[in-house]
Amino acid sequence: MEGKIIKGIGGFYYIHTRDGKVFSCRAVGIFRKLGIKPLPGDNADFDIIDEQALEGSLSGIHPRKNVLIRPAVANVDQAMIVFALREPDPNFGLLDRFLIYMALQDIPVTIYFNKADLDDSGLKDVYRRIYEKAGYRVISGSTNAESTIEEIKNALKGKTTVLAGPSGVGKSSLTNRLFDNDRMEVGELSRKIKRGRQTTRHTELFSLDEDSYLLDTPGFTSLYLSGIEPGELDRYFNEFAGFIPECRFAGCSHIKEAEDICAVKRAALNGLISMERYKSYVQIYEELKTAQHR
Repeated sequence: MEGKIIKGIGGFYYIHTRDGKVFSCRAVGIFRKLGIKPLPGDNADFDIIDEQALEGSLSGIHPRKNVLIRPAVANVDQAMIVFALREPDPNFGLLDRFLIYMALQDIPVTIYFNKADLDDSGLKDVYRRIYEKAGYRVISGSTNAESTIEEIKNALKGKTTVLAGPSGVGKSSLTNRLFDNDRMEVGELSRKIKRGRQTTRHTELFSLDEDSYLLDTPGFTSLYLSGIEPGELDRYFNEFAGFIPECRFAGCSHIKEAEDICAVKRAALNGLISMERYKSYVQIYEELKTAQHR
């Protein structure tokens, strides 16, 4: 039999088949010998032990097209990262790190800015312009709105999507709305510190239909980037591309150079590039430079 692993807990792997059944399977010893850890998102072969009890034995993993370490998932078509417009306010440095992390894996990203009902300052339009200019698909809305849910469902159709973002931004509530039930325990937002309590305890893949899967993941507050040189960083800020050829010197870092020399810095100061995005670039660049000298 074939299916897709939707989660792994306590040594058991739960495999979803195209007819909608979910088999609980133990992995055979060959995986440990080969140093292979089955992951949610893996397309797998398994032998049926008890069809009525939906029990089986995981026997094989199909070749993977990609693997993410955090969250630990395989065969991802796209990522949807969720941030709130308010409560908590978005951490753009974290958002930009996630975008780079996915770009390193050649995985496209859709950004969903949630809690538009709390936006009384027009932030959703500002943030949409910033990230659409950077080449990303942006959805702004409220998980409580049916029109938002339909837009998100259309974005997820026919793909395996990893859903990620910080705690407290409404990921679990979004998952519940997409599946019309309480699949996830939803924590109350702490009114005192305006930060969400951690509610998602493991990576799990949900079947929207036979061709669409969603991987909900634990919230995160930091993301370390590796495998990228400081001098390569500007290529991950797509909106820089039109200005880089105008920099006076090849290999411009866009940081220490004066604005009459660096076209990217000049564009940021003149509002042609988002200053928030430029600040993220500078911070990440300095972190990568520091890591080089360790």
